[in-house]
Amino acid sequence: MSKKLFTSESVTSGHPDKVCDQIADSVLDALLMQDKMSRCACEVIAETNHVHIMGEITSNATVDYEGIAREVIRHIGYTDPDSGFSDQCEITCSLHKQSSDIAMGVDDALEGRDDHLMDIGAGDQGMMFGYACDETENYMPLAIELANKLTSNLEVLRKNGTLPYLKPDGKSQVTVEYDDGKVSRIDAIVVSTQHSDDVSMEQLRHDIKTVLIDSVIPDELLDENTKYYINPTGRFVLGGPSADTGLTGRKIIADTYGGYARHGGGAFSGKDCTKVDRSAAYMARYIAKHVVASGLAKQCEIQLSYAIGVAKPVSICVNTFNTSSVNDDAIEQWIESHFDLRPSAIIEKLHLRDAIYRKTSTYGHFGKADLPWEILDNSLLQSAKALMD
Repeated sequence: MSKKLFTSESVTSGHPDKVCDQIADSVLDALLMQDKMSRCACEVIAETNHVHIMGEITSNATVDYEGIAREVIRHIGYTDPDSGFSDQCEITCSLHKQSSDIAMGVDDALEGRDDHLMDIGAGDQGMMFGYACDETENYMPLAIELANKLTSNLEVLRKNGTLPYLKPDGKSQVTVEYDDGKVSRIDAIVVSTQHSDDVSMEQLRHDIKTVLIDSVIPDELLDENTKYYINPTGRFVLGGPSADTGLTGRKIIADTYGGYARHGGGAFSGKDCTKVDRSAAYMARYIAKHVVASGLAKQCEIQLSYAIGVAKPVSICVNTFNTSSVNDDAIEQWIESHFDLRPSAIIEKLHLRDAIYRKTSTYGHFGKADLPWEILDNSLLQSAKALMD
């Protein structure tokens, strides 16, 4: 029997980087609501009393970028001008259209140029990973699932007034112990939360343990050896962009599988669906989830890779970590026969021109039941199960 520990991290909506992700995806949603063919690669920087929105946008939409940013900041909870960052901060923009060289490859895929069949090509080269496992009901690894629940519930407790001294910034970390590859217990829990100046560490640590942790972490996974670290450095009054500069795309591991699966390196927020960094990563998760949900494997990691301007993926790789009931090559053949992996087909299948992106920008892009790439297709599950016959 072998034991190992694995840790994943999550951050709250008020974390500086997540402030930026939410603004970028809110801009994207606003564009799509007016023009579903909008191209967007929006980046955001947040610092003390200042937000800067930049990037490449090609759209027929007319969008109030400053107003969007202020609404996001206000919704998160940064409303006190004396805190160093609020919805009254300075907001600047520097935006231009997508490069014509990139647009040419996206508008007209390489495969269609000789026979004049119009199809969009991948918006960039790169590799994307999707993952699923049977540790939780939504086929996510347990560590990131629980870390996300801690941070999202921390926000709920702040906004509903249960713990009124909480402020928007915060983090969590969960360490899961595995025994011979199976979850056995929670070894450690870390919660660091921003707070008002008038709460004692004694009260905060007591409340976070009893009101937050005890309501989120299943009792059967805790024991007398579980370690708790609640604001381990002490006071955390100054937070958000006034304490640490934020930037889009800097929480790619918290956004995905908490480090449990590999990552191609491309961030998601602020990018429209022609960017395969985003759309192909969603499709890879969709495929991996069907593999595991069908019972073909206990774990599945899918890698897709693309070349800019080319519609079909350059490669497909399946890894079930020796947990599959059939050969990984058979699963790869099933994928090739059941999934159209051209960007245009992915966009259509997963409804990626809809304004759905702001809800992805906090607490993970995967594992949320109402997102298109999380919805299981019974016909696909049945065809996958047929591989075992």
